[in-house]
Amino acid sequence: MKLLKLITLSAITLAACSPKPDARKSPSTQSINGTWKLISAKVITKGDTLSTFPVENQEMIKEFNGTHFAFFKHDINKGKGKGATFDAGSGTYTLNGDKYEEHLQYCSFRDWENLKFSFTVKISNDTLVQRGIEKIDSLNVNHEIVETYVKLPF
Repeated sequence: MKLLKLITLSAITLAACSPKPDARKSPSTQSINGTWKLISAKVITKGDTLSTFPVENQEMIKEFNGTHFAFFKHDINKGKGKGATFDAGSGTYTLNGDKYEEHLQYCSFRDWENLKFSFTVKISNDTLVQRGIEKIDSLNVNHEIVETYVKLPF
């Protein structure tokens, strides 16, 4: 009987001391859901790279839920003075592995509405990098974007 108690106590002790699973998800299983703050953006056109963000006195976030995304960019001066801006857009998305596709349904740049764009996304801890081609023949747009976001806490 003492041996059974000793084995049981040992099992409980070992279970309590065993390493806990890592609370962070690996990049391949980490959720895109949440709010992400843009920290840098580049546009690459015919081999030339232009940094388009950060912009002084501006902020941008992008939000994801299970089926939809939205982005919002504004100046931090509440629309007053030089550099006043507000841009927004939203729509549906699909994500399969690192393949991400947006269907932009609403956009402050109305000629971009109802278009689809294909990207890759890589998530590592609290950082998301979105990369891909934006091509709109009617607007003479054909460039690659690279956007880096950091996830905001709830």
